This record gives sequence, structure tokens and C-alpha cells, in this order.
Amino acid sequence: MDDDDRLLLLCGRDPRGPGARWWFTVGGGVEEGEDYLQAAVREVWEETALSLPVARLSPVVWTRQAIFSVDGRGFDQYEEYRLARVAPHEARAMNIRTEEALYGHRWWSITELAATTETVRPKKMASLLPDLLATVQLDRWPEPVPVPVHLGDFNEDTDPE
Repeated sequence: MDDDDRLLLLCGRDPRGPGARWWFTVGGGVEEGEDYLQAAVREVWEETALSLPVARLSPVVWTRQAIFSVDGRGFDQYEEYRLARVAPHEARAMNIRTEEALYGHRWWSITELAATTETVRPKKMASLLPDLLATVQLDRWPEPVPVPVHLGDFNEDTDPE
């Protein structure tokens, strides 16, 4: 998120329909030998060219299980979501360079997320972000760290939203 509480989302094609697309958070799979934090930092670098130290990542705030397919290949994926704040100069220096974001990227306000009719994953971020942001004071997390919210188990290929 940037200093205006806007969330960076990437846009890719939605495998459920020709010409359809969806918006998603920066991130991706864990490679062999990595833990979730190492994977998150690597994915941020690969997708934005931002070198983000692990210490800048929040604890896990949300989790979900998602089944989906891309180009005929099926995935059953456990996902962890963490928050990271970027300074204005970091946001300006980002270079979105991933094949996954062929359809673009943009910074979304909570209001824009709530109003869009486009597909955004995970669902209901506009309703989840205000409570999450209310717990963060100057990028400090409350003690003890809140238990992550499990957003649910989803089959993206059959889910109508």
C-alpha cells in the first residue's frame, strides 16, 4: 500500500472466460527451498523491481485456499497475505515487469475497490482493508499480533464472482 492507503493490484486474464480479466495482489508461488517470507520478497522484486526487506512485511493478515486453472493447468494453492507500505519514492520507482500483469496495473483506493464491477481477488478486499489499516499505527503491529483471518476456500473456476 502507498501512503494514501491505495493498494497496488496487477491485472491478468481471467481463465474462466475469453477476454475476461482479473485484478490481484503482488505475489506468487513458493519455490523449492524458500519459506513464505522469502517467496514474498522475491515475488515483490520480480513483479515490481522493488527490493523490499523481509522486516517491512507485516505478519500474515489473511489466508485462503484457492483452486483455479490457467491454460489448462490446475492449481490448488494455499495463500498468505501480508501488508507492506511503500514510500512515494518507492512507488514511483516501481517497474511492473511481470507477464502476469499483461493487462496493466494500478493503485486502487478502498472506495474504488468497493465500487468496481471488475473481478478482484481476494474478494471483499474493500470491506477487509479498513479494519486491517485501523490496526496499523505507523507500520507498527499490535501486540500480540492478531490471528490471520481465513477468507475461505474457493474454486475460482466455478465461482460466479
